[in-house]
Amino acid sequence: MAGKLDGYVALVTGASSGIGAATAVELAAQGALVVLVARRAERLAELAERIAAAGGQARVLAADIAERGVPAQVVADAVAAEGRLDILVNAAGVMLNGDALERPLSEWEQMVDLNLMALLATTKAALPHLVQAAQGARGVADVVNISSIAGRVASRTAGVYNATKFGVTAFSEALRQEFARRNVRVSVVEPGAVQTELFDHQAPKAQERLSRACPRWNTCTPRTWPRPSPISSPAPAASRWPRW
Repeated sequence: MAGKLDGYVALVTGASSGIGAATAVELAAQGALVVLVARRAERLAELAERIAAAGGQARVLAADIAERGVPAQVVADAVAAEGRLDILVNAAGVMLNGDALERPLSEWEQMVDLNLMALLATTKAALPHLVQAAQGARGVADVVNISSIAGRVASRTAGVYNATKFGVTAFSEALRQEFARRNVRVSVVEPGAVQTELFDHQAPKAQERLSRACPRWNTCTPRTWPRPSPISSPAPAASRWPRW
């Protein structure tokens, strides 16, 4: 049976693990040819084989999109190879939380470079192709940005991660307003705690604190998120997945 996305191309960053990998699998199951982007080529190759074994299509583009100029090249390579781009999922990210006095500035820069700047650069490069795709038979194109409840609720030791995710959420809403009439749908997904490799990158103290706040992953919600700032909204808006 034909999938809803047969003949369409999706590019997923952060596709080597976690939400990015799961999203790529689902898009392929819906019939899209999925361009898998991340640094770890071996992980991408394994995922591409998994997708192919299930009857889907995937192309591997190993790249570090945190490097200047790389996002534009990745998008250009994908479009050159496949002839179009219909869906962009920005799922790449890193979380390096910890005491602001103890953690190095380089970790803050790493979060800004990947979580925010790489997302902006990839989206910027993709937008002309998405606008063009929206004029085709499907009638729409999609940008899906993976933010976080940390983009709505600030907490101690997570200030820079909060800043990047607040930025992703704000950028997504502004972009939605700007491109809605061009039929480019912009969605932001704001998960709570998800059991992925993201938490393994944090300082031990930060991992311990989150473990205390969320002893069971499936019960960690905005209400159990550690000590939200009183000036922040108490809970995120409902996540909005697009109707593919």
